[in-house]
Amino acid sequence: MQLLFIHSDFIEYEARDKTRVAEEIENRSARVRVEEALVVFIAVERGDGDEHNSNSEYVVEKATEEVISVAKKVGAERIVLYPYAHLSSELASPEISMEILKAMEEQLRARGMEVKRAPFGWYKAFTIRCKGHPLSELSRKIKVGEEEKRASKALEAEEKAESDFFFMDERGELIAPSNFKFGDADEKLKKFFLYESEKRREVDKIPPHVELMKRLEIADYEPSSDPGNMRFYPRGELIKKLIEDYVREAVTGYGAAEVETPLMYSVKHPSLKDYIDRFPARQYSILGKDNKPDLFLRFSACFGQFLMSKDMSISYKSLPLKLFELAYSFRKEKRGELVGLRRLRKFTMPDMHTLCRDMSEALEEFKQQYEVCMRVLADIGFSTRDYEVAIRFTRDFYEAHRDFIKELVRIAGKPVLIELWDQRFFYFVLKFEFNFVDALGKASALSTVQIDVENAARYGIRYIDARGEEKEPIILHCSPSGAIERCMYALLEKAYMDKERGTPPMLPLWLSPTQLRLIPVAERHHEYIRAILPALDGIRVDVDDREETVSKKIRDAGREWIPYVGVIGDREVERGTVNVNIRATQQVEEMDVEELRRRIAESIKGRPYRKLPLPLRLSERVRFVG
Repeated sequence: MQLLFIHSDFIEYEARDKTRVAEEIENRSARVRVEEALVVFIAVERGDGDEHNSNSEYVVEKATEEVISVAKKVGAERIVLYPYAHLSSELASPEISMEILKAMEEQLRARGMEVKRAPFGWYKAFTIRCKGHPLSELSRKIKVGEEEKRASKALEAEEKAESDFFFMDERGELIAPSNFKFGDADEKLKKFFLYESEKRREVDKIPPHVELMKRLEIADYEPSSDPGNMRFYPRGELIKKLIEDYVREAVTGYGAAEVETPLMYSVKHPSLKDYIDRFPARQYSILGKDNKPDLFLRFSACFGQFLMSKDMSISYKSLPLKLFELAYSFRKEKRGELVGLRRLRKFTMPDMHTLCRDMSEALEEFKQQYEVCMRVLADIGFSTRDYEVAIRFTRDFYEAHRDFIKELVRIAGKPVLIELWDQRFFYFVLKFEFNFVDALGKASALSTVQIDVENAARYGIRYIDARGEEKEPIILHCSPSGAIERCMYALLEKAYMDKERGTPPMLPLWLSPTQLRLIPVAERHHEYIRAILPALDGIRVDVDDREETVSKKIRDAGREWIPYVGVIGDREVERGTVNVNIRATQQVEEMDVEELRRRIAESIKGRPYRKLPLPLRLSERVRFVG
């Protein structure tokens, strides 16, 4: 992109004749005059945009920063964006040019600038008076790829890395894909293998959970933010916080110490700069005074925990040492890969790091954390049938630890996907993931653990061994659940697939925003409901007091996936009972209040609890969607 800045006393222009690519304007004969403006003549060039919007996004952000930077330097508050093809002989297509110009206009306005955009595709007459001070005429060139060259050598290495896929069965036999016999129970494993081997990450169809997250008022896109940054409604926030509470309890119960570290770090720190360059992720950069990246938003909690560990005095007696953070993280994923809750740019990642004395202790911890991850996913709502296991390692590691790998597969209790690298390109020698395969055959990693053999040296992390000598620990990276938002995505996709198989879709009882809904048949039954509510303390109960028929109220409760729906009429009041529709079994049972409370309480025992996120009475609620 070519930019020519003119700081003007005024610019006046008038659209005269349209070209074949002209945009529609309301009043073509009107003369437009803007006083005291920074006029930005713009030529969008080939390569500034592509079909996935990854280039155009970068160009828009960089160009917007340039405009704001120049405006601040010259003291301009008004911006005029003026398409000017004569600045370049290598123009982008009209469609991409229009998209980029409009996106710049939106971003500048969102940053508080007063913006006027001259119409695209018109021959225009214009008059401009330049102020004539030293900064009144400036030019800039936005070149795609300058930041990408800096971004991630590891990503390039990953793309070039040579690896082979195998399957390993419960007997520990390594089987080539061409020789593996997929059984009826291996349908998801087959889809997972195809997803991994084809390496197609772009979204070509909207997954079912997107409609569900909106209809159930869990989450939605936030159009005023960057793509991949979501808004969570009260029901969704409750689900998210409950999973966070559970993971925190599970990890601290396992012996981890919880910490908090900054969201942003300096790109100039030598350890961080090297780690950024080696890690396959895209960063959100914060520009400094020289208009170059100064800070970046963290894409994991590694930086903070490693820097903290470097400053600690650690004895071998304290190992293995576990640090944990529930980390808000940011990754500039490609727009074409963003969808719903599956892949985001801002997400919540439970991140635990374990310092180990040596590889022997690291392997012991790895196995323990492998089993911890299985328990965590089970408690959230996933059986081993709901995810596929991938174990990845180098050939050298496999030759040295064959029996260990076989033991991991035995614990999984089913065939797993193996990826075998010829050599190590990354900081880890072994990792596993538990991968959820959704209704469209797309796979997403949930739990993961990695054995890191580089970062102790990179960050200067040391411990004192039994002989008083300094040693570098082996580090395990563990996310016991994966991103919290991704767990929510997987739960919704799982419910959709259950529905396709004829099972009522629902969330686990402990995560259901409303666990029990009470429906009075008539006004006279409200007093009975008020009387029994105290006995249902510790359960998320709401009351459908709307002026609707009982059948409609029951249907609406079904659309909300409410696990227990209690209908109360004259018979129930007289007998002191509740007529309960149980979603999981599709049965109707009459039970007394204590029995109902006990049944729900036993089902959610040991899980975190939070109060109802919305008003008790449905008549007092607002609609967040639609």
